[in-house]
Amino acid sequence: MLRKPLLLAARSRTARNVVERTPVTRAMVDRFVAGADLQSALPTVAEVTTDRHVTLDFLGEDTTDRAQAAATVNAYEGLLAALGEAGLAPRVEVSVKLSAVGQFLDGDGEQIALDNARRIAEAAKAVGTTVTLDMEDHTTVDSTLGILRELRADFPFVGAVLQAYLHRTEADCRDLSNAGSRVRLCKGAYDEPASVAYRDKHEVDRAYVRALRVLMEGEGYPMVASHDPRMVAIAGELAAAAGRSADDHEYQMLFGIREKEQTRLAAEGRTMRVYVPYGTEWFGYYMRRLAERPANMLFLARSLITRN
Repeated sequence: MLRKPLLLAARSRTARNVVERTPVTRAMVDRFVAGADLQSALPTVAEVTTDRHVTLDFLGEDTTDRAQAAATVNAYEGLLAALGEAGLAPRVEVSVKLSAVGQFLDGDGEQIALDNARRIAEAAKAVGTTVTLDMEDHTTVDSTLGILRELRADFPFVGAVLQAYLHRTEADCRDLSNAGSRVRLCKGAYDEPASVAYRDKHEVDRAYVRALRVLMEGEGYPMVASHDPRMVAIAGELAAAAGRSADDHEYQMLFGIREKEQTRLAAEGRTMRVYVPYGTEWFGYYMRRLAERPANMLFLARSLITRN
């Protein structure tokens, strides 16, 4: 019931102003976001990499200003250099939202986003790690996959995210299941219309399994992004049926969610990667986490009651 209003609030400037001025929000944000800047996030990243891998995300999206897009690229180049200097690059990749590096700019936004993503990919290559392009709502899919194809001509390690609840995703998985491709499959976190996406939970689950089967039976590197115990178990069965070893696919979960399950999978020898965001532009990400799991709203409510 709360999912739709929370997702709408994620794009509301008024809602952002209210939430950011609520002191108790900080406790909830700290649960999901590693810090306001790289300096504060790196100790958390280093701790996680003792037994797991990390995909690090400098938070930001919907950029409509060239200077802000350029600043985001500079931040990624800085964080990649820092990962190299700290010796963390072999276990830490970066995730990038193309809308944060210019995709929505008027006129030649796609070309700007492509050029900026090239700079980030070049910086990742220099320190020996990889990049994954995050996926946003359904209106961005064709643009994002087009930029992905351009990037992979020079940087074949660049990965993509596909969202299982979109009707088109099973076909997109077939297109991206070739050798060398890297695909993170998640269920989807945006409020999409029924014309383009499954909205019933059971339909989304079935779509996830169908898409995951395509990836596991393909020649690429599947990245199973789910906290759902049933989906994690099914992923293991599909990987075994496809003859996959522990090092040719991986599991991914969000920082601050199901940490015991993360450590269990890592202890079993599975490749477990944690999505760790940092930065001051946390509002949209935070609201989508609330919308995904009712337990997150209960956590916030308990914090508010305790504070009051």
